[in-house]
Amino acid sequence: MNKATSPQGSHYDIGFLLVPGFSQIAFSSALEPFRMANQLADRRLYTWHILSCDGGAVSASSGLSVAAETALEEPLPLDLVVVCAGVDVQEYCHRDMLSWLRRMAHRNVPLAAVCTGGYVLARAGVLDGYRCTLHWEHISSIHEALLFPAVVFTSEMFVLDRDRFTSSGGVAPLDMMLHLISRQQGPDLAEGIAEEFLHERIRDVADRQRTPLKVRLGSSQPKLVEVVTLMEANLHEPLSLDELAGHAHISRRQLERLFQRYLGCPPTRYYMDLRLTRARQLLQQTQMPITDVALACGFVSPPHFTKCYHDRFGYSPSHERHRRRERLTAPLIPAPPSAGASLRDSGSE
Repeated sequence: MNKATSPQGSHYDIGFLLVPGFSQIAFSSALEPFRMANQLADRRLYTWHILSCDGGAVSASSGLSVAAETALEEPLPLDLVVVCAGVDVQEYCHRDMLSWLRRMAHRNVPLAAVCTGGYVLARAGVLDGYRCTLHWEHISSIHEALLFPAVVFTSEMFVLDRDRFTSSGGVAPLDMMLHLISRQQGPDLAEGIAEEFLHERIRDVADRQRTPLKVRLGSSQPKLVEVVTLMEANLHEPLSLDELAGHAHISRRQLERLFQRYLGCPPTRYYMDLRLTRARQLLQQTQMPITDVALACGFVSPPHFTKCYHDRFGYSPSHERHRRRERLTAPLIPAPPSAGASLRDSGSE
């Protein structure tokens, strides 16, 4: 949102644009944090409006229908537009909707998307030169079809790139909106919302989607999938290569060949990356002592853990602990005061 320089407690108007077939869980995960922010603050920090192309009700992929309060041609004083889409999104990228999104971008209104809403923004041409994310299934198909070459698609859970905010879907919009609320109203409110929702940790911008291994491989190699599943289930007490091979009923040499062929690395390095990635999540998302994090990820020696962590990420575990709060409290974007104010002045085209 363009009120990056506004003091905490500023009011924001949000428009949720519903595309037919939208994901109900992604929509709710995006909207509910704002409702809870108002409740915990005991005042209206956020106001939201439900939009559709024609102002009529829109059916979600579940078949449930949500009433819209206005059509796109009507002027609204918005500080953020959130595009909520879902199945068969390609069928619903109507010209009027894409034109309206381009007008919003021209007025410097920040644009967000959940689930396949990023596809709509890309079709409108308002993601060119930006990083964004979609659900891993759709990223794969976009890459295969060579669509949107000017857009950088990532496998992260959500992406905050200047005035474009995109989420992969499911419950990931909850984490994205908590980050926005943290930067606008402070981290204490965001953490309070997470507690109210029994959301044990606010995932970070660096968290990636857990893409199924067979999708990452481009094929389903059952023995490799079996071994990686064993690795993921045994991070606390890592298994030896001989034990992994024995469980999969293959030789150690066959195991090493599978990893080299399909993943381009030895199994020991892949296993180490899994353990360090888990350690990074614990450092970012819990208050566990660093020594306990090391033990939880199979490192019996804290100095060895520190060395491996530094080699993998370029900084120490203790430094990781400081990075998340710095990101949560950093200004969102160096933008002019309020796009909403300019929109109120200009009216709709």
